[in-house]
Amino acid sequence: MDKMPAWADAVLVPLISILLAALLSALVILAIGESPLDALTLMIEGALMRSSGWGYTLYYTTNFIFTGLCVAVAFHARMFNIGGEGQAMIGGLGVALVCLFIPFPHWSVALLVATLAAAVFGALWALIPAYLQAKRGSHIVITTIMFNFIAAAVLNYVLVNLLRPTGAMDPATATFPAATHLPTFQDMFATPDNPLFRGAPANVTFFLAVLACVAFWLVMWRTRLGYEIRAFGHSESAAKYAGISPVRITVVAMLMSGGLAGMMALNTTMGEAERLVLNATEGAGFIGIAVALMGRSHPVGIFLAALLFGFLYQGGAELALWTSIPRELITVIQALVILFTGALDNMVRMPLERVFLALRKGA
Repeated sequence: MDKMPAWADAVLVPLISILLAALLSALVILAIGESPLDALTLMIEGALMRSSGWGYTLYYTTNFIFTGLCVAVAFHARMFNIGGEGQAMIGGLGVALVCLFIPFPHWSVALLVATLAAAVFGALWALIPAYLQAKRGSHIVITTIMFNFIAAAVLNYVLVNLLRPTGAMDPATATFPAATHLPTFQDMFATPDNPLFRGAPANVTFFLAVLACVAFWLVMWRTRLGYEIRAFGHSESAAKYAGISPVRITVVAMLMSGGLAGMMALNTTMGEAERLVLNATEGAGFIGIAVALMGRSHPVGIFLAALLFGFLYQGGAELALWTSIPRELITVIQALVILFTGALDNMVRMPLERVFLALRKGA
């Protein structure tokens, strides 16, 4: 029998963790002489009360959905893929190559091909750590961390020596052709009388991320492959007894994970920058770990957790712009949310379990 109901594990534990992180963040803000209430009000106004703020919030949310799903696939197979950052970098390289060298007639065709390229490049970057884990016993955490650094070095070399336009100074490709530019929310929803999402980078990739959540649910809970991945994650020995190949599941789960991470590059590279730049991922691969933990590796939870971190990113930018709160402190606040929802999860879970056990005995 479970120690507490499933709804409490899915809702109460993350909610209390967030409240604890918010309380500690408020104390930190108070300690530097700022008002926590004013800071929260500014974050809400900057991230949620204007269409342009929503545009930035949903732009960040899109990144975190892809990286959260990336981590969640590996979690279900009881693996810890910390390589989402590198896989997204290499996925961006795939996007850049097809956008620069294939003459597309329309953005919809370009998006279809670029999605395939991003997923393939990201998956292939995850393949080597997957093989080393499955066939050589190398720990997936170590290899995926190492491959983040290798990906950064590879991308730096390619941008500086191969794809940088003649005469350009910054490590970036040329701007992609106009036919590959994705429609932004401003293009889709603004009118002359109502200029919504002005200047915001949110684009059609957000809807692709939502579709990825639906596809993730269908694969993980409505297909044989998803059942095998989850069974392997629950018990490797039982899965082997049932005829499930650990090597196959390890490789397939990591290919799916890397492919989802690579697809994040559609938003940053094709949607926002419209070219490949060196630091396009901006740590989203690591934020995906917190998103997957907070979302309990379920697509609905991941979507909501990604939205929360999107709010924190955009709200934090507003704080750094309009208050004396330094940008580094915003990173501390985000780290506190990650700490309480990840590393200190049991600090909330265990007291709640005791409460529900006491209520059950009392009944």
